[in-house]
Amino acid sequence: MKSITKRFPGVLALNGVDLGLCEGEILGLIGENGAGKSTLMRILGGDYPADSGSILFGGTPTVIADVHHSINLGVSIIYQELNLAPNLDIASNIFLGREPRKRALGIVDTLRLYAEAEEIATRVGISAPLTTLVEQLSPGEQQLVEIAKALSMDCRILVLDEPTSSLSPAEAGKLFDVMRGLKESGVSMIYISHRLAEIEEMCDRVVVLRDGERVGELNRKSICSDEMVRMMVGRDISRYFPEHGCVSKTETVMSVESLSYRGCVGRVSFDLKAGEILGIAGLVGSGRTELIQALFGVEPKLTGEIKMSGRSVDIQNPSDAIAAGMGLVPEDRKALGVILEMSVADNITLPGVGSYNPPFLDSKKERAAAEELVNRLEIKTPSLGQLVGFLSGGNQQKVALAKWLGMAPKILILDEPTRGIDVGSKSEIYKLIRNFADEGMGVIMVSSEMEEIIGLSDRVLVMSEGRMMGLLERAQVDEESIMKLASGGIRV
Repeated sequence: MKSITKRFPGVLALNGVDLGLCEGEILGLIGENGAGKSTLMRILGGDYPADSGSILFGGTPTVIADVHHSINLGVSIIYQELNLAPNLDIASNIFLGREPRKRALGIVDTLRLYAEAEEIATRVGISAPLTTLVEQLSPGEQQLVEIAKALSMDCRILVLDEPTSSLSPAEAGKLFDVMRGLKESGVSMIYISHRLAEIEEMCDRVVVLRDGERVGELNRKSICSDEMVRMMVGRDISRYFPEHGCVSKTETVMSVESLSYRGCVGRVSFDLKAGEILGIAGLVGSGRTELIQALFGVEPKLTGEIKMSGRSVDIQNPSDAIAAGMGLVPEDRKALGVILEMSVADNITLPGVGSYNPPFLDSKKERAAAEELVNRLEIKTPSLGQLVGFLSGGNQQKVALAKWLGMAPKILILDEPTRGIDVGSKSEIYKLIRNFADEGMGVIMVSSEMEEIIGLSDRVLVMSEGRMMGLLERAQVDEESIMKLASGGIRV
């Protein structure tokens, strides 16, 4: 791809970007949200044309007319939101829309369909029976079905966009093994990820985009997290994680005793101090999200007691939790954390909309409250009326945080607070979370990223298969101790 330029109304998305890819190479493509990565890949995938520049395959100039043309050229793009039919089985998904047919009758040749699917499934390591419905597969297995589908179309260039965002470490490791096998067979890959450790591990070369321009390239020997961060954000992030708070954590804002809920094995008990960040760690499926949903009343508790500042509270639903002084920023930001079709101001003031002079809405008071929080969290938006769907992932997450800050909660619960957010925005979110704790708020944070748990948490509660395995004090928190408990080791 040479000198690719693309403009949208009021935005120069790409400005003269070059991108080359060799046979059998894994190329890392990195940059902050809004850097132009997705736009560049959508041009390669035929979603829309470039305004100027050229694309060459094997040295031959090619104008990619549409998505089908791109696929015929051997390009397959696997987006973060997988494009599978959950109600069909594995084999049917691999050949969806391209099923082998019997010539005489034109009906699907089922025997040939499953035979050809078996060959490709074996190549990518799919172990489940091909008659298994896709909706019954784990996220990692669904990723492998997407790769199998791409290979069934004679894929020469495979683009993977944040492929491990919802995978467990074991599933990610299996995906990497498949990628290494594809590389040996000559398939070229473009790997997009905010997880820089994965880029270091897997990529032969890295191209960095910033603000729609190519700002540099790193060869295999030069790839390291510090250099990638510096090129992506255009500055050094000297302290990626902020210093741990200095608030004396003596006041107990929440006490959980012998809590059980659906999917829980045993009982969960812990205290949360004012000014403390309590990390909740565990592998995918360990029950971390179920625990915080039980605390917030999304799922009913079966037994146990929850106390707020020493007083027992009966939390039957989220309204009870909010009234008790809790806020929850959920894992799925776009579906549950914000309303994309509403403005920044409306999203921020939504939880407390009943407080703006009912029964009539005092729009001036509402706007003033939203403006204060936009400034406090440094949300980058053209106006308070901007639809949240048009903001970057990092700024959408700040809006999700601002919603609850307007309610002045005693406890803020965060489920995967930086999922899908670039490294520069992550650093900003980390500082905000630490600031909330320093102001005396109790913070509960679920995260799949080990460095995030270690870098931010004052203490860490570890879950494994629905069971609380231990509560580690700050001096005990390290990767080995957490993984021993998370994988079902001796309880602490």
